[in-house]
Amino acid sequence: MAPADCRSCLAGIIPLISKSMSGKQGGRILGLQCNYRYEQYPFYTGASLLQLPAPSVGEAPGPAPVNATPATPTPTPPEGASKRNGAATILAITLPIVAAILAFVVICLCLWRKKSKTVRKAPVSYPTNPEDIQSIESLILDLSTLRAATNNFDESNKLGEGGFGIVYKGILPGDEEIAVKRLSLSSRQGIEELKNELVLVAKLQHKNLVRLVGVCLEEHEKLLVYEYMPNKSLDTILFDTYRSNQLDWGKRFRIVNGIARGLQYLHEDSQLKIIHRDLKASNVLLDSEFIPKISDFGLARLFGSDQSQDVTNRVVGTYGYMAPEYAMRGTYSIKSDVFSFGVLILEIVTGRRNSVAYDSEQSVDLLSLVWEHWTMGTIVEIMDLSMTSHSPGDQMLKCIHIGLLCVQEDPADRPLMSVVTVMLSSNTVSLQAPCRPAFCIQKSGANDSYMHTGPYRGVSESTSRSRMSPNEVSITELEPR
Repeated sequence: MAPADCRSCLAGIIPLISKSMSGKQGGRILGLQCNYRYEQYPFYTGASLLQLPAPSVGEAPGPAPVNATPATPTPTPPEGASKRNGAATILAITLPIVAAILAFVVICLCLWRKKSKTVRKAPVSYPTNPEDIQSIESLILDLSTLRAATNNFDESNKLGEGGFGIVYKGILPGDEEIAVKRLSLSSRQGIEELKNELVLVAKLQHKNLVRLVGVCLEEHEKLLVYEYMPNKSLDTILFDTYRSNQLDWGKRFRIVNGIARGLQYLHEDSQLKIIHRDLKASNVLLDSEFIPKISDFGLARLFGSDQSQDVTNRVVGTYGYMAPEYAMRGTYSIKSDVFSFGVLILEIVTGRRNSVAYDSEQSVDLLSLVWEHWTMGTIVEIMDLSMTSHSPGDQMLKCIHIGLLCVQEDPADRPLMSVVTVMLSSNTVSLQAPCRPAFCIQKSGANDSYMHTGPYRGVSESTSRSRMSPNEVSITELEPR
């Protein structure tokens, strides 16, 4: 519109104000092409959309510009509008505060429940940072690849079998030999143990620890893939009458040293402080050069840097290798692994399996047998006969000595693995005299029967008493009040 047309339209609207809006606080009149509005408080804070030129000489002054408020004193907003604005301001302030308080309370409740559940259930702590997840994802293998590598898990590729399942030999593309650990549906190693082993082995790198090649979790299969060990596990050779002669003293001493260094890495040298909890001859694998590698970390536990021990109500492991405080009270620490290592040393030197069963062919456990010969000075008599007579007797005696120090009943009396490695490598370190080992059974009388004097004193009590009394006469044990 031209300014003249706009002013003419506006001039026609203005007379209607006094007729229809007299006494009103505000209002609006709509024309055909323009409209007029006024209020007692500002309703538009911007600049005017259209500034009309000043009227010419002789022309009556026109109204205020379009969309501009009248040039009158601005009154205060009406009481109702003020109340509404006040209520809106209060709601705008209080609602975020209330929401923040509720969110804080919910977060606190969730943290409290999580903490109480952790204390009550005491679950295993697994590393779950992105680096761990990424390292695991890089190890994922296809089931089809493993089926092809093992010829669909053919029986001819079977390497061994245990409570967890079967181990198969396989060959990956590129001629890399592998050992596939196939967990059975009824395996004692559940998904938590599998996850535990997966995370720990993926993060640990040492020449005396078995290397994890990959993992497969498809079609209800749980498969762990390790580097292939041509000589299998230590027990398959050490306790085999026909194969034990493959292990001369040089190989056995290197095996002892390798296991000690692997344990030292787990306990002291790695970024993670790990307790294996199931160290035994069957969990020590041997490569083509008889270098030992510790395996099977399904029962391993991760400790904090300042943590010295822990307690569990689920004692798992292998009897004969368990430390007494772990078997009896569920208390485990790095000294529990030291005890297992001590048993391993004695088994390697003597070629005998440790047995704690009363009905076994071996009438006394290995620790008691070694202690008896140690105190009598006839320790050479129980050395493995498959070793040549040229074996260094002083080195073998030192290993027996270290083994007895590792199987002391009090964990505080057992050396750290770093100390053990120094003892093994040095000829100048003086060794303290060992005390009677744990689980020791002492020979009594001419009957060659044995009395239990270790922490398992209450186990098989009737059996031990029957052996102490061939005529089955009861024995009264007097105790002072």
